Amino acid sequence: MTRIDDLRDKRVLITGASSGIGAALARAFAGQGAKLALHYNSHEDSARALAREIAGSGPEPALIRGDLSKRGEAKRVVQDAAAKLGGLDILINNAGGLGERRPIADVDDALFDFVYDLNVRSVISATQAALPHFRDGGNIINVGSIAGIDGGGAGASVYSTAKAAVHNITRHLARDLAKRNIRVNTVAPGAIATPFHERTPPERLEAMKNAAPLGRIGEAQDCVGAFLFLASNELSGYITGTIIHVNGGMYMS
Repeated sequence: MTRIDDLRDKRVLITGASSGIGAALARAFAGQGAKLALHYNSHEDSARALAREIAGSGPEPALIRGDLSKRGEAKRVVQDAAAKLGGLDILINNAGGLGERRPIADVDDALFDFVYDLNVRSVISATQAALPHFRDGGNIINVGSIAGIDGGGAGASVYSTAKAAVHNITRHLARDLAKRNIRVNTVAPGAIATPFHERTPPERLEAMKNAAPLGRIGEAQDCVGAFLFLASNELSGYITGTIIHVNGGMYMS
């Protein structure tokens, strides 16, 4: 992988880092010499295995457990990460989830609150908690979704609106925090072969593959370059408030 010199020794917190895109990012940033704090919730074994893997060729990342669907947990996770890393330079708000697919008529308050607390409130809370630790500017990269643009598939009404909120939060924060030298951007994946899609019906996955001009479902590694680009001030120092779509051409802006 190409060396990006200004990522060396950056202090990076990645939420939802035990699998999928988060784990791919952890490996990539570790390969750039960054100092990592990796958040996880239910997949402790995977998180510890990932930390051991990374420690085999560099510093062992800090592991921080927390359920970001619970109010107050995002703030604690960020504070713990900053304490263990001695500060914070980059926050990647990757944690998120669909909950379960339901027709809109069957969506209740519990599902709505879970999806919005995990996907939206945690982004705002983590950002608020990170601000005091960005001493010389900072960098926030949120994870959106193609669902936030096209409305999502069947049963994903709440999730799709939550991700649309993340997109707009990104735009607002980019304006609000620019004078503090904090850049805020989003990467919006399309259909990526991660645990998120383990329960997606095969016919739905096939339809998504056929809808992509590149003719395949993406891999977590396909997303990595966009994050490294946005994290580097050398490569993207004049970019803020943007959404990079990684979806094989399913959506073109």
